[in-house]
Amino acid sequence: MTPEEFQKTFNVSRETLDRFQIYEDLLKKWQKKINLVAPSTVNDIWMRHFADSAQLYNYIDANDDIADIGAGAGFPGMVLAIMGHKKITLIESDQRKCIFLKEVARQTDVDVEIINRRIEDVDRKFDLVTARALADLDALLGFADHLSLNGKALFLKGQKADNEIASAEKNWQFDLETENSRTDDQASILKISNIKCFT
Repeated sequence: MTPEEFQKTFNVSRETLDRFQIYEDLLKKWQKKINLVAPSTVNDIWMRHFADSAQLYNYIDANDDIADIGAGAGFPGMVLAIMGHKKITLIESDQRKCIFLKEVARQTDVDVEIINRRIEDVDRKFDLVTARALADLDALLGFADHLSLNGKALFLKGQKADNEIASAEKNWQFDLETENSRTDDQASILKISNIKCFT
C-alpha cells in the first residue's frame, strides 16, 4: 500500500497524510536502534501497521476515552490519534518505546497521554481498551477488565482468533461481535463488551 492508497482508502486529509509520513520516517529511523516492529514488516508499514490500525477508527465513538495497552510502536493508538481521535492514552512498560512515542507525538503534533507503567499498575478507568499483537485473548480480557469502565474492548487478532475465543470463554463471560479485517484475510477485529470473570 502506498501513502496515496492509504489516503484514498481512509479518506484522510493531506495534513494527516503528512503526519503519517513523519511517523513512517521516525519508525524506520528508530527501528535501527530498538526493535519496534517485526523486521519483515518495515517495508510494508502503510498496510501492515498504519492501515491495520486505522481500520478501527470507524468502530470507536468520538467521545470514548481510550486506553491502548502494550502500545509498543503506537499501534493502534497513535494511528487513531493521528486520524483525529482526541482522548487516547498509550500504556507501555518499555521506557525506550515510550520515548519513541513521545517523539512521534511531538513531531506529528498530536495530543496523546503516554504512561510508562505495567498495565496492571495503572489505576484508572477508560471507556474502551484497545490492543494489537500483545497477548492472547484470555490475558487481554484480564487487562480490559482491570481498566475498562463498562467492559468494552476492541482487539485486532490473527488467524488463531477462534482458538483464543474458545479458550477465553472458559474463564470469561463477554459479548462478542467479529468483523473481518480489511488488511488480512486471516485476521479479524473483535468487538467485545460486558466482560465478566467467572472466578
